[in-house]
Amino acid sequence: MLDFIIDFLWVLFYTLRDVLPILLLLVLFQVFVLKQPIPHLKKVMLGGVYVVLGLALFLIGLEKALFPIGKIMATQLTELAFVGIPENEAAKWWSYYWIYIFAALIGFATTIAEPSLIAVAIKASEVSAGTISQKGLRITVAIGVAFALALGTFRIVTGTPLFIYIMAGYIVVIIQTIFAPKTLIALAYDSGGVTTSTVTVPLVAALGLGLSSAVPGRNPAIDGFGLIAFASLFPIIAVLGYAQFMELKIRFSKIKTKNDAF
Repeated sequence: MLDFIIDFLWVLFYTLRDVLPILLLLVLFQVFVLKQPIPHLKKVMLGGVYVVLGLALFLIGLEKALFPIGKIMATQLTELAFVGIPENEAAKWWSYYWIYIFAALIGFATTIAEPSLIAVAIKASEVSAGTISQKGLRITVAIGVAFALALGTFRIVTGTPLFIYIMAGYIVVIIQTIFAPKTLIALAYDSGGVTTSTVTVPLVAALGLGLSSAVPGRNPAIDGFGLIAFASLFPIIAVLGYAQFMELKIRFSKIKTKNDAF
């Protein structure tokens, strides 16, 4: 317990050191540039304390819980794949199927719980007057992340270069952007960014590093990173694809209505 308290105090110190320049910048800008008093000073100070404590607790949680859990899960799933491992190279890749399933499930679950995505979904629903469903957007993005992490873990297992997947993915995004409804393009691109935030990133990073450490012949420094890039890319594809699907559905319904009228 004493060791934990000491570790937390060190993390709290480093967090305060990192946050202090931001707080000073905001205060100096408000006082010397805008020349206005800070409104609700007590609430702002209390909020600053909450921010520092929250970040410190979050960072100690990463170190003590999320990163070890990701590494343990990757190691255990890799050991499970070694049971009766086949001689054929392609069959070896598919013997890790539990890892791909786990990665997809963890990607879906963490994305659904991602606060940044929830905030964007709420605002998108408000701006569109309910046309864009909060639940629909979150599920669509979560499906994109699930597929992304399954494919990303497959890349780690096979050892194929990251740039091939990323280049191919962005080519698909460019093509989709040309044909997708213009009103949803910006939202789709933002959806790719908000998925890589406080909940998703720690577990995804831990999973990638743990998996690359457990799979023979993989280097964590080379193969362990890149899952977050997948988690940023494929939600864009998913949202643009959903937008294109809905546009086609509306067009077909209009055509059907006209044909029924005749």
